[in-house]
Amino acid sequence: MNYELIHIPVLTREILEMLDVKANGTYVDATVGLGGHSADILSRIDRGRLVGIDRDMNALKYARQRLGNNNRVSLAKGSFSQMKEILSSLNIKEVDGVLFDLGVSMLQLKELSRGFSFFSDERLDMRMDTEQGLTAWDIVNKYSESEIEEILREYGEEPFAKRIAKKIVNERKKASINTCAELAEIIAEVCRKRGKTHPATRTFQALRIKVNEELNELNKGLNEALSLLKEGGRLCVVSYHSLEDRIVKHFMREGSRGGCLKILTKKPLTPSLDEIRTNPSSRSAKLRGAMKISEEQKGRGKGVEWHGI
Repeated sequence: MNYELIHIPVLTREILEMLDVKANGTYVDATVGLGGHSADILSRIDRGRLVGIDRDMNALKYARQRLGNNNRVSLAKGSFSQMKEILSSLNIKEVDGVLFDLGVSMLQLKELSRGFSFFSDERLDMRMDTEQGLTAWDIVNKYSESEIEEILREYGEEPFAKRIAKKIVNERKKASINTCAELAEIIAEVCRKRGKTHPATRTFQALRIKVNEELNELNKGLNEALSLLKEGGRLCVVSYHSLEDRIVKHFMREGSRGGCLKILTKKPLTPSLDEIRTNPSSRSAKLRGAMKISEEQKGRGKGVEWHGI
């Protein structure tokens, strides 16, 4: 399968403008995925450097194919919380911009063996890093009813968390719940379809977040990025659900109040109708941006609305 053909990076124009990409700048794509955003950044730097990070070795392989063997590009396996360590190993102490494009990648959804898709008949997995221990199968088949309910409520904001948890525990008494398709069918027996949204959407989101500790990693990653940014450096984050967006909004607001960040997006930027028509998976994307404030500007870090597009 040609993954480059099915992967369309979201809000590309807005991200490039907000990052204010310079020809000699150093940039980090903290979620390099299939390399879509990285390729666009790379096209604007000729004397600079790009570092792509991902927990998924398969993603890094495809990113390397897309970006080519270029001495301006370094790709590394790792998580958000390892950003400073990774850059230190590359002798990079500060950067001009950091991009986070959060959530599950198209590669992970399309490779049914990874256990992210509702329709997969493969074993429940959902690990972005296949070398880690905990999987979605472990949670579904080993965690208590109350633990499952808490995960669905906290990470999926699932209004039927209690009923779904009870159903899962009852069903696994008969036989283990092994595949994504089995779990999705169980949830569909509890919840009705909500418009075009699959009834298992919130549950799968919750399991994925728990398996990969996504919210904890995001908190750590944002702090790592801030410490690496040069004065005037840009931080851009694309989120896809309210839990992520809330963390990013709070982080930037606290940075603004503390005088180390200037907020560039009073409200998050969202895809245009044309982009959503071309790429329906972009419909829930929200982009927030901030700039690290110089010493002279500290104490005057009030939010300003972005007018760069």
